[in-house]
Amino acid sequence: MHVFMNVKVLTVSDGVVHGTREDRSGAALADRVAAEGWTLAGRAVCADGVDEVAEALRSLADGFHGLIVTTGGTGFGPRDLTPEGTRSVLDREAPGLAEAMRLVNPLGRLSRGVAGTLGTTLVLNTPGSSAGCVECLEAVVDVVPHAVRLLVDNADPHPSGDGPAP
Repeated sequence: MHVFMNVKVLTVSDGVVHGTREDRSGAALADRVAAEGWTLAGRAVCADGVDEVAEALRSLADGFHGLIVTTGGTGFGPRDLTPEGTRSVLDREAPGLAEAMRLVNPLGRLSRGVAGTLGTTLVLNTPGSSAGCVECLEAVVDVVPHAVRLLVDNADPHPSGDGPAP
């Protein structure tokens, strides 16, 4: 069963911004979003850096209800600052989502990505590899729609069947 959801993808990469690298991970996420039956509401690119990521996320989340998935900038490189930029704008972190994404692959232990809420938007940081970003999204795809609905409607029924009735 497909659940309606709006999604935006943010690629964080100096190389993509400067046209020296193809945005394969952003394209892979867009394809996975479509396969899930979700609506791709936008794609954006920003340079690596705390301020660049923070500004891009603020802009994408403004008036938006849905999911923003970032790709890139979550590793140990000197310009890998996506988690710091993300953390600077989040209202609340969602460590369980970030932990679940890290568990899908042994290389996940090298990801510093975070997850959390920004207004009525859920933000997930994923790695810059096209396989890794999709694996991370797939690790949480089952709970993301519920989490996003809770951001505007706390009466959403609990997936277990417990909780408020519709």
